[in-house]
Amino acid sequence: MGIAENLLAVKTKISEAAIASGRMPLSVNLVAVSKTHPVAAVQEAMRAGQLDFGENRVQEMVEKQANAPEARWHMIGSLQRNKVRQIAGFVHLIHSVDSERLLEEIDKQAAAHNRVIDCLLQINISHEEQKSGMEESEAEALLSKISMFPHVRILGLMGMAEFTDNMNIVGRQFQSLADARTRLVRYERTQVQMRELSMGMSGDYELAIAKGATMVRVGSSIFGHR
Repeated sequence: MGIAENLLAVKTKISEAAIASGRMPLSVNLVAVSKTHPVAAVQEAMRAGQLDFGENRVQEMVEKQANAPEARWHMIGSLQRNKVRQIAGFVHLIHSVDSERLLEEIDKQAAAHNRVIDCLLQINISHEEQKSGMEESEAEALLSKISMFPHVRILGLMGMAEFTDNMNIVGRQFQSLADARTRLVRYERTQVQMRELSMGMSGDYELAIAKGATMVRVGSSIFGHR
């Protein structure tokens, strides 16, 4: 199948998973993970109606954005502070804020572009040392002083489950992110709106939706493997 057919199949499964969990299909947004795939694949997906695309490398995002500026670009990978300025003018949502120092740099670069950049706080739900993300207590500390960063807005949380075939483990980790969001809702204000849960990829997005995901990051099921 081609990209358009794959997109339709994924969106159908997203709708079915949302309805099965008692939610509206449009309550889950699909971020098509286009990393390592050419801009032609992005353009093909856009012709099929897809607007949101995820990248995990700044240089690749910059190059693709130049050829598809009307897309909404999501930074889903680990973001180095010295790379923030390259995407600050156009990035739609940064999913991977994992430290106060990174948020401080995003705020600085957003101010330089006279805009507010939407962000998610990445929580290390698998508790693996090699995974990025902060502990819930660190997220709490950051939210308590969010007014120090007037050019950012926190829209929710992101998490990456363990790479395992044991869906019970994955489900528990997704549930832990949903529970964290529930606890952090008390920090809501103009700058903090805990409405988004970015979790779930090609192998487990239906389970993520069952646990409350509002954004799923799907790549290989749409674009195939590279």
